[in-house]
Amino acid sequence: MPGRVCCCCAALRPRYKRLVDNIFPEDPKDGLVKADMEKLTFYAVSAPEKLDRIGAYLAERLTRDVARHRYGYVLIAMEALDQLLMACHSQSIKPFVESFLHMVAKLLESGEPKLQVLGTNSFVKFANIEEDTPSYHRRYDFFVSRFSAMCHSCDPDPEIQNEIRIAGIRGIQGVVRKAVNDELRATIWEPQHMDKIVPSLLFNMQKIEDIDSRTGPPSSPTVGVKEENPSVLAENCFRELLGRATYGNMNNAVRPVFAHLDHHRLWDPNEFAVSCFKIIMYSIQAQYSHHVIQEILGHLDVRKRDSPRVRAGIIQVLLEAVAIAAKGSIGPTVLEVFNTLLKHLRISVDFELSDRRSSLESTTLSISSKESDERIVQNAIIQTIGFFGSNLPDYQRSEIMMFIMSKVPVLGTTSQSLDPSNLGDLGPRRIQIMLLRSLLMVTSGYKATTISNALPAPFLDPLLSPSLMEDSELRQLVLEILHNLIDRHDNRAKLRGIRIIPDVSDLKIKREKISRQDVSFMKKHGQQLYRHIYLGCKEEDNVQKNFELLFTSLALTTIELANEEVVIDLIRLAIALQDIAIINEDNLPMFNRCGVMALVAAYLNFLSQMIAVPAFCQHVSKVIETRSVEAAYFLPETIFKDKVNLPKSLEKDETDLFFLTNKIAESLGGSGYNVERLSVPYVPQVTDEDRLSRRKSIVDTVSLQVDILSGNNTEDKVDNTEEITFEALKKAIDNSGLEEQEKEKRRLVIEKFQKAPFEEIAAQCETKANLLHDRLAQILELTIRPPPSPSGTMTITAGHAHYHSVPVYEMKFPDLF
Repeated sequence: MPGRVCCCCAALRPRYKRLVDNIFPEDPKDGLVKADMEKLTFYAVSAPEKLDRIGAYLAERLTRDVARHRYGYVLIAMEALDQLLMACHSQSIKPFVESFLHMVAKLLESGEPKLQVLGTNSFVKFANIEEDTPSYHRRYDFFVSRFSAMCHSCDPDPEIQNEIRIAGIRGIQGVVRKAVNDELRATIWEPQHMDKIVPSLLFNMQKIEDIDSRTGPPSSPTVGVKEENPSVLAENCFRELLGRATYGNMNNAVRPVFAHLDHHRLWDPNEFAVSCFKIIMYSIQAQYSHHVIQEILGHLDVRKRDSPRVRAGIIQVLLEAVAIAAKGSIGPTVLEVFNTLLKHLRISVDFELSDRRSSLESTTLSISSKESDERIVQNAIIQTIGFFGSNLPDYQRSEIMMFIMSKVPVLGTTSQSLDPSNLGDLGPRRIQIMLLRSLLMVTSGYKATTISNALPAPFLDPLLSPSLMEDSELRQLVLEILHNLIDRHDNRAKLRGIRIIPDVSDLKIKREKISRQDVSFMKKHGQQLYRHIYLGCKEEDNVQKNFELLFTSLALTTIELANEEVVIDLIRLAIALQDIAIINEDNLPMFNRCGVMALVAAYLNFLSQMIAVPAFCQHVSKVIETRSVEAAYFLPETIFKDKVNLPKSLEKDETDLFFLTNKIAESLGGSGYNVERLSVPYVPQVTDEDRLSRRKSIVDTVSLQVDILSGNNTEDKVDNTEEITFEALKKAIDNSGLEEQEKEKRRLVIEKFQKAPFEEIAAQCETKANLLHDRLAQILELTIRPPPSPSGTMTITAGHAHYHSVPVYEMKFPDLF
């Protein structure tokens, strides 16, 4: 009998060995001898110093039985170890635990599935025991490796394979719980362990059939489902692992996920990748969300040369992560997220344009598919930017709007914009469109308390830049961005589509009294908005959508920003737009001219009902009625149909079809409006960007005016008119050469002060200071003792100058440097 020894030798054996031997029956099928097991347990509790010897002897027997394939006695030995482990909690249990772990390792190393499961179950029981004192020397490297290998079991029998995988997952779960609860828990988070644990769990999670069932917050499956389904068990273990991660080891737990997804090519399609990161974001502590976002951004940089679908899959994962993180703490990565996304947007545009150039040489299907794939990447980036921005607080969203706008390639301001020099002619336009679409997403839903907060000058100036008006799509995006920022009461949907509104009150427009800050904004920047609308109407490539957006812009400006002064300015602008169509100095097509006329009609109809001046409403209604009978193509309901008969010319004498300034001034003047400025035609401001823009300048001629002030005596009149020559006109129109000279002069001064010896600079400054002193003394002498004033001279007396009809002496001071 393997469990017994002869009687003469039994008395000579140590007591602990005799007690251990007695727990083994003659037939292993009878199981553990419970009476003898109670004696052994009582002895171990009474003499804890013997625990290490008991454990060593049990380990010796188990090793022998495993080698001889006596699996019945192996089961009995493990049962005895489990009971001793649960009953003893003294400090002397540490050596016993080492023997126990040694026996578990023996079972896991065996090739018998039943023994592997047995060893796993014993280890899980051990993992649930809370030890009184920490173990400073115990490591679980072997168990991590072995349990991870069991998770990848490829046994030909599906039932055995499933059983071993479940055992491996439960073993990993036990290691995680034991290591995290231990004082030396940091060891389990080392990369060499995480690189085995995380892929093993993800490998089993891939086998789940219903992916959507695990995209939400942690669930609580039934025990039966946990035991039967390795994927569900792996998911719960993965959630538990991430839930225990802290600030210092979060990255080590997340990085193996990227390696697994890369190795198994799970970014395209990316359903599993999305579900994994949803699990991650829901499982980790909210304050650590930005760590995951940083890791995704870093991986996107690593894979920036991969196929478009792979990059789109990673960006989609980022979108899902941001969607969850935005509800909690995003951390300090806001600017980094946008900067990285904008960088990859530019890279994608670069790839698309390079593919387009290649298609000129070889027009194949693969090239066009690459372009469409890059569009998928760009749309994913824009969607991510928009969703991220829409979830930011207002102060952060304002900063992001400024940041994105600084990246838009604007002609003449290349300091902070993306460098599109290597993208050809299509590069700047494509980048402008992508960035403006991103900006449109960010501004969606933005509600600023004052319009100056939504449209600060550093943001408004580049947004309304002439270089963004060269393309119909660009103008549409700019107007839609303006709508997002101006519309603070959600009226835009009610104004959708350009039309003659019979009764504006039916729209139930929401508005408030214009604030003092908004009045100040319109005084300072109103001309910029008017100018943008005016120039936008003069573009030849306008389509129906452009006119609809221009109408919405005028209407929203009226609702949100109009006081009496702004109303007058808007009417002047509307009349100027009408003059564009009538006079047609820009040779616009007939459709554009009729479209502008329809825009003016729709807007003045809206404005007249908003300010509710009866005489004004009557004049507008009369013109619209006349048009509906005699010139329906001047109304939006007709001109924007698919098929419309356009006139061959517009007669300027048909005043009944036009809105007349004198009629409007008469109607508004009777209601208390200051209509003096209505007589002054609207002329858009001329900015510095006009001469830098590639568009034709709105200044077609330059006039030089010289004011001649007449005195009481006709003899004192002076003809100061300068002769107008070609050189004078050239200097007046283009002073870029003077600017270059000034820049070169400043550069030389700075270089001189940086490189010249101090003594030389001091001597030169002293010389010029003395010269300046002498000139000032001459002026003082002239002031105190004025010389006689013969004909052809100038007399200076106590701050007054009497001019005569001859050239005046010029007194210039030399430059200091």
